[in-house]
Amino acid sequence: MSSYAEQSAATGTPAVTLIGLGPMGRALAAAFLAAGVRTTVWNRTPGRDTELVERGAISARTAEEAVAASPLTVVCVVNYDASDAVLRRDDVTAALKGRTLVNLSADTPERARDTGRWAAEHGIAYLDGAIMTPVLSIGTPEAVFLLSGPADLYERHRPVLDALGGTRTHLGEDIGRAAAYDIALLDIFWTAATGYMHALALAKAEGITARELAPFAQGIGAILPSIFEETAADVDDGTFSGADNPITSAASTMAHVIHASEAHGIEAGVMRAAEGLARRVIGEGHGADGMTRMVELLGRR
Repeated sequence: MSSYAEQSAATGTPAVTLIGLGPMGRALAAAFLAAGVRTTVWNRTPGRDTELVERGAISARTAEEAVAASPLTVVCVVNYDASDAVLRRDDVTAALKGRTLVNLSADTPERARDTGRWAAEHGIAYLDGAIMTPVLSIGTPEAVFLLSGPADLYERHRPVLDALGGTRTHLGEDIGRAAAYDIALLDIFWTAATGYMHALALAKAEGITARELAPFAQGIGAILPSIFEETAADVDDGTFSGADNPITSAASTMAHVIHASEAHGIEAGVMRAAEGLARRVIGEGHGADGMTRMVELLGRR
C-alpha cells in the first residue's frame, strides 16, 4: 500500500469528482482510483466510464450529482468553453458552492482569471492548473502539473492531488499564472514540432529519410537546454549579447533554409516569419546583438 493510501486508511477515504472523460480525464480518474481515492466521474458523452466503473469509480447521472458527491471537483475538458458549458449551469453552480474546483482544462490566462472571478462570485474555492506531460505519464513520476491560486487552498487539497503522481508546482496566487506558463511552454513545443515537420519535408525532398535525420535532430535538441538557460539570463539582464552568434549570422542561415525549401516547392512561411523578425532587428541597428533582441521587438505594445 502506498503512503498516500495508508494516510487515507487512517484518516478516512478522501473523495474527488472528475468531470471530463477524454483520454486525459480517464487517466486522471484511473490515478485517483489507484491511490485509493473515492472517485465519482461524469462525462457529457455517455459510455466512457465503463472501464473506470469496473475499477471502482462511481458513475454520476448528472453533472450536478457528480459535483455534489465530493468536496473537490477536478475538470479536464478541451477548453474553457467546454468547462463553462458544464459548470456555469445554475444547478451545477449551486452544487459547487462551498466546495473546491480545480480546472485542468487548457485555455488562456485571461480565461482562467475570468473563471476565478466567476467562482469567487458564487462561493466556489478555485484553483487553476495545467498538465504539462502526456496521458501515459499520469500516475507516474514523470507527470508534471502546474497550479495557481490561493496557497492555503492548494495545501488543503494537496494530499488528493498527490495521487496524480509526478510533480506539482504551485506558481503563486494569481489564478492565471499556471495558464500563462502553459501557453509559453506550448509556444516552445508547437513551434519546435512544426519546425521538425518542416525539416522532415525538406530532408525528404533531398532524399534523406526521416529515420536517417532523426539521430541528428536529437543532437540539435540536446543543445537546447543550455541555450534556454543562457538566453534566459541574457533576456532578464537586458544584455541581448550576440558575441557568439550575431543575429546577422542567424538571418543568413534562415535565408538558406527558405531558399532550399522553396526550390523544392516547400512552403516556408514559418521560417520566413522568423527571418522577418531577424531582419527587423537588424534594420533597427541591432545587427551585432543576438536573437534575444527579438524578445524586446516582440514585446512592444
